[in-house]
Amino acid sequence: MDSVLILGAGLMQGPAISSAKELGYKAYVIDADENAVCVKDADVFRKIDLKAKEEIAEFAATIPDLKAVFTAGTDFSASVSYVSEKLGLSSHNFEAAVNASNKVIMRGCFEKAGVPSPKYFKVSSDDIIPLKSSSEQNAMPFDFPFVVKPCDNMGGRGCRMVRSKEEYIPALESAVKNSRSGTAIVEEYMEGPEYSIDALVYNGTFTVTGFAVRHIKYPPYFIEVGHTMPAVLSQKEHDELISVFALGANALGLTCGAAKADIKYTKNGPMIGEIAGRLSGGYMSGWTFPYAGEMNLTKQGLLIACGRAPEELISRRSEVTFNPGTQCKDAEKPYELFEIPCKKTSAERAWISIPGVVSEVNLCEKKEFVNDFLPRATVKLGGKVDFPRNNVQKCGNVITCAESWEAAVQAAETTVSDIFIRLKPDDEATDRFLKGTSETDENQFPPSAFPVPQNLIEKISGVIGENESFLKSLPECFDSEEFRTLKDWNYLTIREGLARVDGIMPEHKAVEKKKFFKAFFRGSVQLSVYLLDSKEK
Repeated sequence: MDSVLILGAGLMQGPAISSAKELGYKAYVIDADENAVCVKDADVFRKIDLKAKEEIAEFAATIPDLKAVFTAGTDFSASVSYVSEKLGLSSHNFEAAVNASNKVIMRGCFEKAGVPSPKYFKVSSDDIIPLKSSSEQNAMPFDFPFVVKPCDNMGGRGCRMVRSKEEYIPALESAVKNSRSGTAIVEEYMEGPEYSIDALVYNGTFTVTGFAVRHIKYPPYFIEVGHTMPAVLSQKEHDELISVFALGANALGLTCGAAKADIKYTKNGPMIGEIAGRLSGGYMSGWTFPYAGEMNLTKQGLLIACGRAPEELISRRSEVTFNPGTQCKDAEKPYELFEIPCKKTSAERAWISIPGVVSEVNLCEKKEFVNDFLPRATVKLGGKVDFPRNNVQKCGNVITCAESWEAAVQAAETTVSDIFIRLKPDDEATDRFLKGTSETDENQFPPSAFPVPQNLIEKISGVIGENESFLKSLPECFDSEEFRTLKDWNYLTIREGLARVDGIMPEHKAVEKKKFFKAFFRGSVQLSVYLLDSKEK
């Protein structure tokens, strides 16, 4: 029986394991975590660190009739290519995979090829100590804001915006700590809508297999609260973004396998954030594109890795016009460009908690158009939750699919708004959030649920009596058109949030009105219920 080796046994690698079996292959799976969620789905599992490429190669050489090495949604496409090269299997070459794994090397490739991307420089751990004590602290590398991130990590770990000189050194320390190589990259901030695009490179063709708009919030961090596929944008912008993505992939040397871009459309046109030599994580390649595009993208990628023709991909793709825009007007087309058009809309939305310890979880009934409801392991009794500083700290995700964009988005956001995580009363972390305490390098983070003027809150007086309605106690000034459309991070308006508190706490003690509304505007339903559950604050 022919076999494939899959790097990673986490949730994001689940579609690869199932697709391998559907294609008739025996699924050998490796991961450093023997308790990873998809270990049970492997035909054969071996505990191996995914960065240990020599050990992986030794194991792979023992697998009978091995046809491919594959990953999706991990940082280890270089390990895939290293092993594939050694065994003569189909993949991007190892040099190209390294180019697509290290952000400093990647930026150098783009710069050499004239592909639009931010200006940058590298900082190592050895650079930080002298920088702390030198006058260079006052000579900022770029105008504020700029971005600091690890050279070799994903999920937003250690990645943040720097808005003042006080934030610079802490941002560098965090990025270096989260880097496997102990290096960070400092780069210009790109202003503009952000898109995530998957593609498969095969026999000189470049086929886009998913084009989503990313919804990024909560500076100084870059928290993806969801994505929607397909993205809605002009044909000109669409073609330019794909064309520049293709130029970037070619600059890295990607020739056989998957490519994934995070790319923005700025005032000057497309600029590449990064390109990886693998399929995307974040529920895109394995969930939202298969729903919206009605194609198992992972299976098509596996076929290429196995040296087989991706026949469905070839039969369904449509041509894309090469138009890289004015920044690359003289560039030559690097591949024949195609796209698999989406037939439906799929929306992914995350739900978020304030800091604390979970005492109760109220999820919701599955709604129309909801395909997946995916709480994270921390969302359980006694679990610790926090306001996210990266994309692995969110509480869970909802994925929908519908014929229309509006229906898919509404179903996702309504489902998120119905979730309620009650927090253990009298907790230090939640109390800090209630007080609005921020670290010195995180000014005004975490943000408030409803950004209303503090001077209006200070004018609130009186008491909300025992068992009185919180919604009916809303001061008239906050019920105006100016505030009616504000939504918290889980898509509730002020009135909807107060109605939810009424439903959760129909019986409650009397509470000072200003104290209650301070808590409500700071942390919406969660913090209001926490205040009412806790001892006198």
